Amino acid sequence: MQKLKILFRYIAYLQQAKSKFDIHSPFLFDLVTKVLEDSRIYPEYEKIENLKKNLLKSEQTINVVDLGAGTSSGDKNTRSISSITKNSSKPFKLGRLLYRLSKYYAPEHIIELGTSMGLSTAYMAMGNPAAKVVTIEGCPNISKVAGENFKLLGIKNITLINGNFNEALPSVLDSGKKVDLAFIDGNHLKEPTIKYFEQFLANAVNDTCLIFDDIHWSDQMQEAWNHITNHKEVSLSIDLFFMGLVFLKKELSKEHFILRF
Repeated sequence: MQKLKILFRYIAYLQQAKSKFDIHSPFLFDLVTKVLEDSRIYPEYEKIENLKKNLLKSEQTINVVDLGAGTSSGDKNTRSISSITKNSSKPFKLGRLLYRLSKYYAPEHIIELGTSMGLSTAYMAMGNPAAKVVTIEGCPNISKVAGENFKLLGIKNITLINGNFNEALPSVLDSGKKVDLAFIDGNHLKEPTIKYFEQFLANAVNDTCLIFDDIHWSDQMQEAWNHITNHKEVSLSIDLFFMGLVFLKKELSKEHFILRF
């Protein structure tokens, strides 16, 4: 039933999605032509994607703690590295988009909720090696593997925090760290997603970009996405179906776009 719902939502998305020829905003037109439509193959892609291929072949198993909606304790189960990679990592197309967003906007500070195997983190960190990247993962064993993956890729601009989002994120933000770019991919419930959005707002700057994963994955995620896009601080929101982009840029008129990607 869930897969059928998502299919219907995707069909509706395709029917509503616009192209760059429907865009009048120079900021958005540049985003589409210079980031979304950038088809160049950057060398970092191959490094990350070769690692992903190896992870998909891994027979190693680890004990996973699922913190669910951000609780301090969770269910434990044994899962393979290959299954975790298959179920949690982004398709190459979306990972490459994260890389290009980081490269184009050159954010100084990047925060990610939901490290998993660290592949999305790697795309953003390698997109802008000058950025300071903080990524938070709830499961200790998954965090350990992600840290090993960062070493394999030779990435040195990532701070990996193992902890509950509800405890770790406030600690990161209370340090005064501003949020230039954030990727929220660790909780697919309405209230926590809205809470993280509001927490990021407190440390946002003009030009902050917030990326939300799986905005049509469930009724709750759609409700969270609608709440966020209607917020008074959001200037521009972009629905790419599998991801949603939110820009906090005061000089822009408030607009919402559904773009084919």
